Amino acid sequence: MDRQNLTLLTDLYELTMMQGYFKNKSQNETVIFDMFYRTNPLDGGYAIAAGLEQLIQYIKELHFDKEDIDYLVALGIFEQDFLDYLANFKFSGDIYAVPEGSVIFPREPLVKVIAPIMEAQLVETAILNIINHQSLIATKASRVCFAARGDGIMEFGLRRAQGPDAGTYGARAAMIGGCIGTSNVLAGQLFDVPVKGTHAHSWIMSFPDEYTAFKRYSELYPSACILLVDTYDTLKSGVPNAIRIFTEMRDAGIPLTNYGIRLDSGDLAYLSKKARRMLDAAGFTDAVISASNDLDEYLIDSLKVQGAAITSWGVGTSMITSKDWPAFGGVYKLAAIMNKDGSFTPKIKLSENSEKVTNPGNKTFYRIYDKETGKIKADLICMVDEVFDEGQPLLLFDPLEPWKKTKLAAGSYTLREMMIPVFQNGECCYTSPKVMDIRAYCQQELNTLWDETRRFVNPHNVYVDLSQKLYDIKIELLGQMSQI
Repeated sequence: MDRQNLTLLTDLYELTMMQGYFKNKSQNETVIFDMFYRTNPLDGGYAIAAGLEQLIQYIKELHFDKEDIDYLVALGIFEQDFLDYLANFKFSGDIYAVPEGSVIFPREPLVKVIAPIMEAQLVETAILNIINHQSLIATKASRVCFAARGDGIMEFGLRRAQGPDAGTYGARAAMIGGCIGTSNVLAGQLFDVPVKGTHAHSWIMSFPDEYTAFKRYSELYPSACILLVDTYDTLKSGVPNAIRIFTEMRDAGIPLTNYGIRLDSGDLAYLSKKARRMLDAAGFTDAVISASNDLDEYLIDSLKVQGAAITSWGVGTSMITSKDWPAFGGVYKLAAIMNKDGSFTPKIKLSENSEKVTNPGNKTFYRIYDKETGKIKADLICMVDEVFDEGQPLLLFDPLEPWKKTKLAAGSYTLREMMIPVFQNGECCYTSPKVMDIRAYCQQELNTLWDETRRFVNPHNVYVDLSQKLYDIKIELLGQMSQI
């Protein structure tokens, strides 16, 4: 984790193709690659972009050190002149990307790389690794937070994550998605995010009795006294002992600020309602009831429907691993090749599956908002040289069923270009915001979604349309390919 140079974090075929381009220097044209995904994860209506800061760090540190070259020599498949080239390698291209925390949809470019093909090919694997993972966890976290309906969600899945990197960068992505804190202290240090936690059953079991364990904990952390009450018997022992501690604190004049109980087993709906009545009867109406125990968005939503008296949630395995949807599915495809005059020749990938046919050319995309509500109407993928006027009507059509059309009246919508420059001529021109600022931006982004898009079952899909110019280029290329 502490190695900043991740240059060899790549698939071998990226390097073998690089050597092929190096040996055929006429093939090392400047090209455009798009990173995008085809299907919303978790059968949802949207995703959240995350991981850009780590992508930037990767590109900044991209170089082959002596140990890297020595290892490649040992593989016995690379020639010396190519290895000499790698020894002086530096990324020299441009990168555009969607800001972290943005709501995103299928088929639109999330990252665009414009660079000599050797360079663009090398960075493919790491870009996909970084963006796919963090976008997946940020998306999952946003769903969990939505299910909680304003209650705080704490991420504490480190011990169940697939390794230290996944646990730490997953915690970062979960914070972007809306969590209020993480149990991961390293993530707290690296990303300046709140760290939170209480104690384990082992704390209770290490003392002669539950009351003594609670007493010692309250003495140590009087302003953060959340007591785990299900070690022995939640309602007969745990909650009564917690009430006894809170009463003693109140009688001693200790301010009861951040205090309450945590449930980690049993029927959470039933136990939380019973515990709430017991706490209220003792005068602790503002005591927090937090819960954990293999929670996800569906269980939290169900508990809310059942009237569970839980106001704080700890979510681990299901969120940090995105247990029910373990891969984001982002891909990286060639979209154009630069001509000698600086223009680009669009390229297209065909497939028997229509959803795998790529969108060609040098593209960007605009988000279209309803002017009255601020909600997203659609996204429009277009060529970078296209200009749109909000004061003019805008005709949108379904690129798969182009006879389905919608005409937006002049002045009824606003446009926002979503892709921003990140690297220009190999130099970083973008400063990543702090994680908590990205989190705030993400909440603003989520508020632009209609409720129908955020529901968990059969969500409404936001339309991702093509401009007429891009559509015509795509159809022309498809026609040319059909004649080969």
